[in-house]
Amino acid sequence: MRSLLILSFSDISADARVRKQVEAFSGRFEVTTCGYGPRPRGAHRHIALPEHTEVWRYSRRLLLTRRYALAYEQNEAIVAARKLLEGSAFDVIVANDVDAVPLALSLDPTYGVHADLHEFAPSQKSEMLRWRLFVAPFLAWICRRHVTRARSVTTVAAGIAEEYRRRFGITAEVVTNATPRADLVPTPTHRPLALVHSGACFRNRHLDLMLDAVQQSTTPLTLDLYLTPNDPVYLNELKVRADQTSNVRVHDAVPYDELVATLNDHDIGVFVLPPVNANYRWALPNKLFDFVQARLGVVIGPSPEMAAIVRAHGFGVVADDFSAASLTRIFDAMVPSDVEGFKDAADRAAASLSAEEQQRIWVEAVDRMLPSETTS
Repeated sequence: MRSLLILSFSDISADARVRKQVEAFSGRFEVTTCGYGPRPRGAHRHIALPEHTEVWRYSRRLLLTRRYALAYEQNEAIVAARKLLEGSAFDVIVANDVDAVPLALSLDPTYGVHADLHEFAPSQKSEMLRWRLFVAPFLAWICRRHVTRARSVTTVAAGIAEEYRRRFGITAEVVTNATPRADLVPTPTHRPLALVHSGACFRNRHLDLMLDAVQQSTTPLTLDLYLTPNDPVYLNELKVRADQTSNVRVHDAVPYDELVATLNDHDIGVFVLPPVNANYRWALPNKLFDFVQARLGVVIGPSPEMAAIVRAHGFGVVADDFSAASLTRIFDAMVPSDVEGFKDAADRAAASLSAEEQQRIWVEAVDRMLPSETTS
């Protein structure tokens, strides 16, 4: 079998998108993974990065003085990965996010590097002045100098692909963050209606908007939040506030393999993401597809990528804006028969919106990089 390295500065065993890459390629290649945490299921070999090395910790001094190549080479995570990968040879490398691309290129795989870009890197935190002044130019340098040399590129949404094309001339195919097909059916609609949200707990996601809307609604509702502790202070604020209500509960995140089944015992998945940066504007996150596989109706803000899918398949409602008041109006007008219709529509859409359909795009992209006789 040909050899393929999946390189990601994340805990691959818990990274839904990268885990799907392992699944897509493990039957076709001898797959080595390099990232944090334990060996993900499906990998033939795993190279574990030291937990204390974090790729986002670049030298401020070097970024300020725009010595970008040196900042990259001296990064502790890059140094550790390079040392651990020394002496290894691969036919193809799949590099996840822009930070991994220069290292992947330097390893000189036989047939090249495929870059999978999980967001529009230079705008990841563009609401922050220091990011715009110091980090964004560095990431733009990686895009211009290195990502443009990848043999093929994918990203998560059409809007982000357009940003890469417009800013850097990078042509990227879209592989959505679709969820693996789940063999579930819609559950009977609850009384009161059971709302749910799952995902990262970042203050700039304004998760408190959902609590505002639920508390203001005249419709009997419950809201369960399953959150990862990305911002412990903000998470605690949400827990304190939920404790003061009778219908909001904040839970620890559940393992990814258990998430869709947990969501299935609800009625409506909710996600309103104010577009505080370009990536939030074009967001098309895992959770939308998790909601579909859980056979839930969906209520979202007017984020273009998510809204297009919800409207095309008819499994939910798109709010007029990103305010709590707009959410409240939707909840106030919602009746059980609407919810049952949304859940049935999600059930009908589950197959076409599954990860299995999307993973083919990665496979086909890498196949195009190989000599024709190796893809037969």
